[in-house]
Amino acid sequence: MKRWKLTRIVAAAAAVALAASGCTGTEQQSGPGTDGRVAYLDYGDFGGGSNPQANYNPYLDASRLGATEYLFEQLVAYDNYGCQAKPWLATEWSWTDPQTLVWKLRDGVTWNDGKPFTADDVTFTYDMLKQHKALDVKGIWRYLSAVETTDPRTVTMRFTQPGAAAFTLFSEIKIVPKHVWSTVSDPVTFTNADKPVGTGPFTVKAFNPQQLTLGRNADYWQADKVKVDELRFHKADGGGQIDQLKLSRGEYDTNAMFVPDIKKAYVDRDPEHNKYWYPSGGSISVYMNLTKAPFDDTAFRRALVPAFNRQEIVDKAQLGYVKPASQTGLVVPGQATWLPPDIPNQGIVAYDQAKADADLTAAGYPRNGDGKRAGKDGKPIAFSFRVPGSWTDWVQAQRIIVANLTALGFTVRAETPTPEAYENDRAIGNYDMLLGVHGGSCNMFRNFQEPLASDQSAPIGKKAVSNFVRWNDPRTDQLIDTLRTATDEAAQKAAVADLAKVMTDQVPVIPLWYGAKWFQYRTAKATGWPNEENPYAAPSDNLLIITNLQPAGSNAK
Repeated sequence: MKRWKLTRIVAAAAAVALAASGCTGTEQQSGPGTDGRVAYLDYGDFGGGSNPQANYNPYLDASRLGATEYLFEQLVAYDNYGCQAKPWLATEWSWTDPQTLVWKLRDGVTWNDGKPFTADDVTFTYDMLKQHKALDVKGIWRYLSAVETTDPRTVTMRFTQPGAAAFTLFSEIKIVPKHVWSTVSDPVTFTNADKPVGTGPFTVKAFNPQQLTLGRNADYWQADKVKVDELRFHKADGGGQIDQLKLSRGEYDTNAMFVPDIKKAYVDRDPEHNKYWYPSGGSISVYMNLTKAPFDDTAFRRALVPAFNRQEIVDKAQLGYVKPASQTGLVVPGQATWLPPDIPNQGIVAYDQAKADADLTAAGYPRNGDGKRAGKDGKPIAFSFRVPGSWTDWVQAQRIIVANLTALGFTVRAETPTPEAYENDRAIGNYDMLLGVHGGSCNMFRNFQEPLASDQSAPIGKKAVSNFVRWNDPRTDQLIDTLRTATDEAAQKAAVADLAKVMTDQVPVIPLWYGAKWFQYRTAKATGWPNEENPYAAPSDNLLIITNLQPAGSNAK
C-alpha cells in the first residue's frame, strides 16, 4: 500500500503525476488555436526515465511515455473522486449472472488510422494479455476465464468466480487495435514507436528526449469536446526546485507536485489564474496490534477514537494541505454516498480528550494515584508507537499522537526505525501501535478487504499480506465476500455501509488524516479543471478532464 508523505514527493512528482501532469512550458504566450480552441497546454514530465525513448506500449508501465493516456482508451472511465463509472468505449454493461459480464460497444468509433473499432479489438486485447502475462499488469486474468466476441458491437466476459470485485480494473486496461498488434512478434518488447494507432483524443505529433508534443485527433469520436489543439510535455530533468520555480512562473498549465507554502509560492503570484486542489487519498491510520492487551478490547479502542487531535496533525505535520479522515474508512466527501445514513458528521470525530478520558475509565482503564492509566491487571499501561524515522511528516505527526496519549496517562515510547524495519515488523506483527495506510480507491472490495479480511492476515511471526492489525471477525469477512460477489450497486452500498459500522463500532483501526493528491492548474488558457467546487474527476482522470476543458473566456465553466 502507498503512503502519501510530504518528503520525497518532489523527487517522485513526475512518476506520481504522469496521468495528471505534463511539461514545462515555454515563455511565449498561447495564441488562439484553430476554431477558437486553446492552441496548446503545457503539462509536466512525460515519463520514460532519465533517458526516455519513444515507447507507446500502454502495458509497459516502467518505460512507456505518458502520451499513452491520451492515445488509448478503455471500456469504461472512472471518476476517481466520486467513484462513478462513465461509459466510454462501451456505452453500457450488464451482469447476466455474477460470473458473466456483457459489454455493448459504442458505434462510430474509429482508430486514428481510419479503421473501425469493433468487438474483435476488445477480445484480441484481453486474449493478448492472457497469452503474455507480463502485459497483464492489472492481473485481470486472475478473475477472467474467457472473453468472447458475441457480435461486432458486443463482448461477453466470463469469470472463474463472481467478478464484481474486478470491475474497476476495466477502467485501467487500454484497448489496442487488432489489425496492428496481431502482426507484432513480441508484444512484451514492442515499443509501438512508429505512429501509434489508438482511439484516443490525441496522436503523437513530435518527440525527442526533451519534449513530447501531442496533436488533437480531429476524427476522435467526441472531438467536439476536445478544445485543445496540442499538449506539450517537456522533460523535467531539473529536479524539484527547478520545477517548482517553473510552476510559480506560470510555465505549467497543470502539474502535480508537493510545493511548500503553495499559497505564497504559487497562488499569490497570479491569484486570478493560479489555483490548486488537493483531494483526499488513502487514510493514514493508527494501527494497533489486536493480538495484545489492551488493544484486543473493543471498549478500549472505541475510547481512543476521540483521543487524537487530527486537526493539529493536519495543520502542523501536513501543512494544512490535507483533511481529517472519517472513522468509516471511506474518503469523504467524495465517497459520501456510500456512508450509512445515521453516521454523524460523515464519520469524522472531533478531538475530545475529556471524553476519551471518561470512556477509558468507564471501560475499566482508570488512572492510578500517580495519574498513570492502568490496565485491568492494575499495572500502568506502556507501549511503543512506531513510524519510519526518515518519513519526516509522520515523525511530526507521531509527536502529536504521543503527546495526546501521554496526556491520557499512557506511557508511550516513540520509536523511529528504518522504513525496511518498520515494514517487516508491521508485516509479522512485531509492534504495539504504529501508523499505516489503507483505502482511498474506488474499488470498495479492496478498500476493506486489504486491511480487514482474515485471509489477508497471518499468525504473529508470519508475514501478513495486508491485514497487519490481525483483525479476525466472521461478520467482516461475510460483508467483504458480499462485496466480492454483488453485481448491483445497491447491494454493494449496503455491504459498505455495514463495513463502515464495523469501523465505527468495533474500531479495528483509527483513521486520522487523508493523504493528498497534489494538483495545480492555471486558468489563463483553459477553464473547466476539476476543483473543490466542481469535483467531476480526480486529478489523474485524464480523459474526463481533457473532454471538459474550455478555452478561457468562453461561457463554459
